[in-house]
Amino acid sequence: MDTAHHGPAAAARALRGGHGWGVLPGLVLAVAVAAAATGLASVIPLVGGPVLGIVLGVAVATVSRPGVALVPGIAFAGRNVLQLAVVVLGAQLSLGEVAKVGVDSLPVLLGTLAACLALAPLIGRALGISRDLRTLIGVGTGICGASAIAAVTPVIGAAELDVAFAISTIFLFNVAAVLLFPVIGHALGLGQHAFGVFAGTAVNDTSSVVAAATSYGHSAARTAVVVKLTRTLMIVPICVGLAAGAGKVAPGPRRLRRLAGQARVVPGFLVAFLVLAAVNSAGAIPASSGPALSRTATMLITVALAGVGLSIDLGGLRRTGWRPLALGAALWVTVGATSLVLQSVTGL
Repeated sequence: MDTAHHGPAAAARALRGGHGWGVLPGLVLAVAVAAAATGLASVIPLVGGPVLGIVLGVAVATVSRPGVALVPGIAFAGRNVLQLAVVVLGAQLSLGEVAKVGVDSLPVLLGTLAACLALAPLIGRALGISRDLRTLIGVGTGICGASAIAAVTPVIGAAELDVAFAISTIFLFNVAAVLLFPVIGHALGLGQHAFGVFAGTAVNDTSSVVAAATSYGHSAARTAVVVKLTRTLMIVPICVGLAAGAGKVAPGPRRLRRLAGQARVVPGFLVAFLVLAAVNSAGAIPASSGPALSRTATMLITVALAGVGLSIDLGGLRRTGWRPLALGAALWVTVGATSLVLQSVTGL
């Protein structure tokens, strides 16, 4: 993606990716970076393949920006391969675990979301950021990163340039979370479950949630995935609220169903995740397959994170300017701190 010539708006279009054989060149590159990261992880086991995948991906993209032909495959790695990894993680959970973790995390999840959405307009106005851009950064930080930005964009009619700036901001703090959150977790002595809730409620995109949690431990990753998927469901009421605020919601269930469709509240990979969890609950997946499934999930996550790293546009971040980045940083710190405080208060 040569954003040096086409700018952040073109970058946002390119990040939508492609399908068919067009994904192969970029996917091969992401797999190669992931293989290198996995090899390096055997030398630096404390860091782990997923974290090294995103670091090496950023390094490669910085040295030589991937061309347009590679963009669809890189996007496929960061999106579709990550979704497959989440599905594989579902094979290691039971429906009872999914329900319990999801319900137990609600106080922390709702608290972090409320704090983020309350502060986004206040800090954004103080920084002189447009309403649409601060809304996009707010929902991206509070709910589910680029996916939330994509869902909200048609609801508020945001300009493509604002979308590109918001995505660039979210990407930066995704990388920061993958690198720093495990360090913070170890420094605070967080257990596997506590870190899973922390990552699931305080990291932006699903890919980065899974990467940060996997580097902490497989148990943390399973918890984080459930919390994150529960958090993603919040996009529907947020979209409805934003549309109502803009006067775009007419009474009646038809309009609400249309908005829910725009938000893609039940993506196919989430259904597959729950199906595999149900199959595992029925005892149809042998317990002996656990280690192999864990290794498979880790490799898929590493490929996905390599794709995320390869898609980072440092030039785009420079063009974004300091104000959106300052807002993103303030909200990122707020969500992380709120998650830790609420966990301490609720005893999770």
